[in-house]
Amino acid sequence: MRDDGDLHAAEEALEDAADVAIYDERKADLKTENPLPADVTMEILRGSSRLKALRNWRRLTQAELATTIGVSQGFLSDIESNRRKPSAQTRALLAKALDIPGQWIEPWGMPQCMARKSMPSGLTREYAAVLR
Repeated sequence: MRDDGDLHAAEEALEDAADVAIYDERKADLKTENPLPADVTMEILRGSSRLKALRNWRRLTQAELATTIGVSQGFLSDIESNRRKPSAQTRALLAKALDIPGQWIEPWGMPQCMARKSMPSGLTREYAAVLR
């Protein structure tokens, strides 16, 4: 007859094995991903849009990038601030001009609650304070 201690140990071992399997699967997934550079991620956490952070990472002004992809600086500004959505063609041109993988270009059409302008006003400042 088994006691409760043996049953508990077996359950713990099973749970540990499941955790290891999840960890191994996630680690394998990371090898196939193309993560953003740390500088870009930090700028996003400080409140910039992904596109603006990528542009700054490449040390380009809005005017320079806009000229390269054939749009006005104002239009690019609107894209960076999520006031306008770029077409698939513009997204492709942005990726090429910034020399980045296409999946790094932010998907537009995100839920409104995710747009920067709808974040609580102090949230960006709080993140910046933590990052300093």
